[in-house]
Amino acid sequence: MQKILIVALVILGFTACNFHTEADMDDMDDMGDKEEMNINYPAAYVVNGESNNIEVINLNDVTQKVQMSLNGAMFPHHINLSPDQSKLAVAITSTDLSAGHDMGGSGGMKGFKVMVLNSYTGKIEKEIMLPKMPHNGVFNTNGSELWIAQEDENQSQVLVYNTGNWNLKNTIQVGKGLSEVTFAQDGTKVFAANTMDATVSIIDPTTKAVLKTVPVGKDPVGAWPAANGYVYADNETDQTVTEIAVASGNVTETITLGFKPGYVAYHPGQQELWVSDATNGKIAYYKENNGQWTLQGSITTGADAHAIAFSKDGATAYVTNQGAGTVSVIKVADHAVTTTIPVGKKPNGLVIRQ
Repeated sequence: MQKILIVALVILGFTACNFHTEADMDDMDDMGDKEEMNINYPAAYVVNGESNNIEVINLNDVTQKVQMSLNGAMFPHHINLSPDQSKLAVAITSTDLSAGHDMGGSGGMKGFKVMVLNSYTGKIEKEIMLPKMPHNGVFNTNGSELWIAQEDENQSQVLVYNTGNWNLKNTIQVGKGLSEVTFAQDGTKVFAANTMDATVSIIDPTTKAVLKTVPVGKDPVGAWPAANGYVYADNETDQTVTEIAVASGNVTETITLGFKPGYVAYHPGQQELWVSDATNGKIAYYKENNGQWTLQGSITTGADAHAIAFSKDGATAYVTNQGAGTVSVIKVADHAVTTTIPVGKKPNGLVIRQ
């Protein structure tokens, strides 16, 4: 009789702890009884895609690291910091995207969501469950909205949520196979990279209307914002970068790379365009010469170089290397790696809070 009672209690405990509806997961306190962190220092937040967590690097001493748990979520992807720097939004793709984004849909898969965490405590504040793969979530310029890129092989959607009550405000139809949604540096336009369509949709952030759809190269992943009035679409299969003027929405230049780009970042002080070379594990940097972007050199970082982030003062760059499981720290003025930080498996997204 005693054995039967023990078995019954075990089964009851397993049932209570392991079965939740999506509604439960959406509103539960995911940190449970875990001790909250105290991240009161300048930090780099690194998304470890295969380790399924966020590694937090203390920028005062890069040997000091802690990890944010993601409640069992699989393959987190890109990450965004709210304007007041208090919140992080990370997309959960349930899919390894390290080899590229031309997948042809994600039918039949589950576990898609965007998680919102407190950047100081690591506490999960919200989980937005989604029926289709989200590639990223990005806050608008005043933090009142979270825009989510949701992929669909027929017609993708950009979902706009009110961060005050987390209600869905708008659903914007864009192209096929959407990867990233990004805001222009000045916040006046939103760009949706339709990977399967080889286009970028340009959206008015106020009216939520699609203003224009621009053809770019094959398999664009993101139209990355720059402080020079342009965005730069990285076209993986064509191995090119498309420059788009924010004001007009016109394509102004196509840069031929000769490698698969992973990310594009503009450094305003150096007036350089940095492109991660996923093929060769490098960062290639370009300067304008007679109105054309011209290769100046490269920096060897690590296998499958990916995201790039600059420090607030512009003196330092940080690069995630997906294949190497590291973050490279680069002195911008010298174009030289000064430190290599080991992190988790397949680090992809990266954001700096200073």
